[in-house]
Amino acid sequence: MYICVCHAVSDRDLRKAVDNGASSFYDVQCRLPVGSCCGRCESTAREFVEECVEERRGAQAA
Repeated sequence: MYICVCHAVSDRDLRKAVDNGASSFYDVQCRLPVGSCCGRCESTAREFVEECVEERRGAQAA
């Protein structure tokens, strides 16, 4: 599903960025242009990135 329509950034792109080491929304923004145009996606993208980060932390702890 597209999270950022302006730049065609999908949930898969965000998850891949986290899987590749991004640990915050800022880190993801350094890799992808999400939330850098109209800003409508920013809150959704932030929430999704946080979920992915928490999932990764949980998987690492197990």
